[in-house]
Order: sequence, then structure tokens, then C-alpha cells
Amino acid sequence: MKTLLLIVRKSLAQHGLSTTVTILASALGAGLVLSVLTISAQSERAFTGGSLGFDAVLGARGSPLQLVLNTVYHLETSPGNLPWSTYASLREDPRVGLALPYAVGDSFRGFRVVGTTTELFTDFEYELGQRLRFREGQAFHPERREAVLGATVARRLGLAPGSRIRPQHGVGAAAVHLEEHEEDYMVVGVLAPTGTPSDRVVWIPIEGVFRMGGHVLRGDGTDYVAEAGVPVPEEHREVSAVLLKFSGAQAGFQLEREFNREGTEATLAWPLGRSIAELFEKLGWVNRVLELVSYLVCVVAAGAILASLTNAMNERRREFAILRALGAHRTTVFTAIVLESCVIAGLGALLGFAVHALLYVVVARFVEERTGVIVELLAFHPALLFTPLAMTALGLLAGVLPACKAYATDVATHLQA
Repeated sequence: MKTLLLIVRKSLAQHGLSTTVTILASALGAGLVLSVLTISAQSERAFTGGSLGFDAVLGARGSPLQLVLNTVYHLETSPGNLPWSTYASLREDPRVGLALPYAVGDSFRGFRVVGTTTELFTDFEYELGQRLRFREGQAFHPERREAVLGATVARRLGLAPGSRIRPQHGVGAAAVHLEEHEEDYMVVGVLAPTGTPSDRVVWIPIEGVFRMGGHVLRGDGTDYVAEAGVPVPEEHREVSAVLLKFSGAQAGFQLEREFNREGTEATLAWPLGRSIAELFEKLGWVNRVLELVSYLVCVVAAGAILASLTNAMNERRREFAILRALGAHRTTVFTAIVLESCVIAGLGALLGFAVHALLYVVVARFVEERTGVIVELLAFHPALLFTPLAMTALGLLAGVLPACKAYATDVATHLQA
């Protein structure tokens, strides 16, 4: 074994440039496979299998997927509004443990502004037993122009309690081209990180949304503009969505029938993961294409190993003939070539973890910035085990052909050359 390792080490050093290029090609292939498989699996798990804190979302009649993306992940636009009476009835419904109203449509420097009630801070659990905690400050007062920032908002914009913000009407790219509202909001609290989309939200009292300049309420079907010092009648109020936590196992089935099958004015997105799962099913071909590309890169890397060793064989025929003349067995020469191929592929597979980590940092930051969802580098996935093994096995196969040529080397012919 010592002799084999000596032969392999000498060969790798002698053909340093081609060896390095081949190892890098193998690393790229292994890194792409690791990244595509692990990131896609984690992203799908984060969107479809993670705790969202709610069982269902009720919103205007339309697409459940759009409703979930807009309300839970703070993506997309709102499909419309519901009258306040719908929220009020759900709040009193014994089948509902928690009903939290959302009013959306504004933003601040690219982050969503969401109007809601203080129940968000007192009763809402984003995970079982985990409520929103304040890193600084406190909750907003329901009747004051105050705001609470998610952890990502505060970090990215450099804001803290005492800062003042002025929301913009509109969300996404459209908000850049619209003027700011006239109302200033005092930041009174910053939430601790949760690793959820809530970290990317500016929370304000829902009353503030009703009274913000340019907002027209149509809760009863007629236009109503709030006046300073005058209470907003409930019949004029409206909400973008109501997030629901059920108090019983059958509540989802019953409410889904009432709103989706028998009703015509609202849509109940339940269960939440189903809508997102449908999205991933529709986009599944993208992952399959990426996987195919990464597998092809691995095959190309194996071809590079084959070409490198085959070219080296033409230069090393005399070397192997001398080894044979000194007593080395044919199987020793054969094993040395295969071992060299495995070492190249194995080193490439190990370096592939560095490629994977680099790609992961870039993609994870992009996912977090766009959705607030955090994907973890160290989360286990079977690909972390089988990819290096598969890459090494592929290298072994690539080394068989040049090894067979070395095995068939004619000693007398090449010693005379």
C-alpha cells in the first residue's frame, strides 16, 4: 500500500496543472449537486412544512396562493378587502381561538407596512410556545402613530426606538414611484429575530391604516374617508385578511365549506401548506433541470479525469514498464491508476463542500432578503453523504480504462524504446 501511495503522490505532483484543473472541475460538479439538492429541499420544507403560527387565512375571493403569499410571506399584492363585520364574526366564533386582522397596501423603503392589533404581540405564537419578543422598546399603542419594526427592517435600515418613519402608498417596485404619506410614525419597538417573514415587516396599528392620507374605506360598499378626531364607524372599516388559529380539529373543514363552497365573497386558504405545495409542484421542473445540469457537470468532470489519465499514460508507459521489470505486478499498476483517479475525484468532492458553502451563502442571503425565510447551511440532507461517495465512484470508473491500458503495457517493447 505504501508503494501505491508513493506512485500516486508522484504522479499527482508530476502532472500538477492537469490534476488541479481536474480537481476543480470535480469540485464544481459536486458543489452544484450539493447546492441544488439541499437548497431546494430546505426551501420547500421552509415554505410548506414549517410552523407559520396560523392554521388558515381568510381573504377576498380569489387565489388561495396569492392570499397566502401576500399575508403570510409578505409577497405578491392583496387580492382585495373584506368588511370588518367578517372579522368581527370570526373573532366571536367559538371555533376560532385567535383571529388577527391585517390591513396591507403600504410599504417603507421596500419593506411591507402591515396594520394589525396588539394581539400580535400578546397572543400570537409564530412557533409552538414562541411569541414575538422585543429586542428593544415595546408594543405600539392602538390609537397612536407608532410602529414596531421586525429585526431585519431595523438592521437593514439602521432604525431604533425613537426613529421616525413615513410610509409610502403601494408595495414592491411601484412604491418607489409614489409619494410618501404625510403621517409620521414613531418607532417604539424592535422585535427580536424569529427567522420568519415577520422579521421583514413594519407593524403599525390598524387604526393608523384606516386614517392614513389617501386611503378610502369601502366596508359597506360606499366610499368613506376618515376624519381626524372622529371615530371610524365599524360598517365602513375593512381588512385585507384575517389570520386564523383554530380551537378545534374540525374547524378547518367546517369553515372551508362555509366560505369556499357555500359562500361567494371570501376565500379561506386552508391548510396553508397546501397552496405553497402546489406552487412547488408547478415549479418542480426548474429543480429537475438544475439537477440535470449539475449531474452533467459531474460527468464532464469524470471525462476530464479520464482524459487526463489517458494522456498521462502515453508519457508513463516506460515508467510502468520499468516498474514491471523491477517486479511490480500487473495488478499493482492497475490499482495505482484507479487509486489515482479516486484520489482526484475524492479531493474534488471534498473541495465541493467549499463550493457548496459559497453558493449557499449567496442563495440563502437572497432567499432571506426576498422572503424572510432562513435556510441553514448545516441542516442535514442525504446528499451531503452520497454526493462525495458518488463522485468518488464516478472517478473510479473513469480510471478503469487508462488502468487497463497500463495493465496491458508490454515490458520489453517499452524498455527498448
